[in-house]
Amino acid sequence: MIDHDVLSVFCGPAGDFGNELGVVQSPDIASDAERLAIARDLGFSETVFVDDPVRATVDIWTPSVRLPFAGHPCVGAAWLLDTSELETAAGLVTARRDGEITWIAARAEWVPHRTLKQYDSAEQVNDLGIPPPGEWIYAWAWQDEAAHQVRARAFPGRGDGIDEDEATGAAALLLTATLGRGLTITQGRGSQILTYPKPDGSIEIGGRVRRIATFDSRTI
Repeated sequence: MIDHDVLSVFCGPAGDFGNELGVVQSPDIASDAERLAIARDLGFSETVFVDDPVRATVDIWTPSVRLPFAGHPCVGAAWLLDTSELETAAGLVTARRDGEITWIAARAEWVPHRTLKQYDSAEQVNDLGIPPPGEWIYAWAWQDEAAHQVRARAFPGRGDGIDEDEATGAAALLLTATLGRGLTITQGRGSQILTYPKPDGSIEIGGRVRRIATFDSRTI
């Protein structure tokens, strides 16, 4: 087994739920084929490879494709590396901690296409079935518009075994850019994503992170 950490990113207020993330700190795994195979084997919605822990250079993979940027891998990697910056294929991501929340700042134009589909109520979002593959859908509804609270679910539609994504920072970033306001998003089973538009046009996304496990072949 490859050495890696498993984190839960965008946990709920009680520290439960969250989207699992694999973090592989093995820069010697250089080929795309190897990284794709590892991401498929681990089976998380995303796995992040740390190519340089000092510069915090990261490479993000789903079980089927590489991503130039994704929210929960960047939040998780920033928390694990305790860094103020991450180098991604899309650009430089800044990071900070505020109490139990780890924040990153990124730009909406870095996010691959997602369809933002609004529903009339949170109950409608709760009742959705898994749509057929072919379109990346972020289904959302106001839970309390005055309080900027959103209920959301995410369906990547890639046909790679990830039918529903528990918590998706990039889609939350896009929704924030579209609505032009900070949000508190409850996604999936109960994960929580916080967002905040900044004056420079970037958007902060933040959440709680906890470590689930560390797999180290030297201790097995």
